[in-house]
Amino acid sequence: MSDPKPRVVAIVQARMGSTRLPGKVMLPLAGRPMIHHVVERVGRVPEIDEVIVATSTLERERPLVEYLEGIGIPVFRGSEQDVLERYYLAARAYGADVVVRVTADCPLLSPRVSSEVVRTFLACEDCDYVSNTLERTFPRGLDTEVVGFPALELAFREAREPGEREHVTPYIWKRPERFRIRQLRGAVDLSSLRWTVDTREDFELARRIFDALYRENPYFDVEEVQELLERHPDWSKINAEVRQKGMDE
Repeated sequence: MSDPKPRVVAIVQARMGSTRLPGKVMLPLAGRPMIHHVVERVGRVPEIDEVIVATSTLERERPLVEYLEGIGIPVFRGSEQDVLERYYLAARAYGADVVVRVTADCPLLSPRVSSEVVRTFLACEDCDYVSNTLERTFPRGLDTEVVGFPALELAFREAREPGEREHVTPYIWKRPERFRIRQLRGAVDLSSLRWTVDTREDFELARRIFDALYRENPYFDVEEVQELLERHPDWSKINAEVRQKGMDE
């Protein structure tokens, strides 16, 4: 008798208190808040059984929570700083065997790429963690991490460093001697491209991309964005000078 299919739950971490661009998750892209596009894209990954958003218990999250509840997206609320605890408790509450970690600053997330990451994990008999982030070949903003619940639980119980608590997965991927880790690499290195939203410049680029593509094809993917940016090479300069925040910032 074959083993039952593991329950795959995507947990999108989101908050209103971004230091560089406060309230960014609710800023409009093509007439809808950015968080709408993130959960919509994650929801199109066929291997995922449920999508939830994990935010903090702070009062300032109210607009985010009310919007998500209004469109039928489950919300889990937990610690603002200890995001690892928030993930672990959310995963346990929703019965996850496998957790897909996505952040709310990725409105251009590719369901196809994320699906490849999830399928790589599911096809691996003994993997604890699979991502496309440790050795970057995909544009920043397509970040997808997949971790088995036992590894997440172990990290939750043992991680002590503040950065390991805030960023959820470092306790796992920094210990390849303890955890079985695999990476998904793209056929072409596109790691120089920045499609995440952390600053006003990042948002301006995302806004132009959505204005140009979303109405005709709300399911646009990596190739359509690449073609658009090739037609408008000056657009990529909008956020070219933005420095990615480090784990200790």
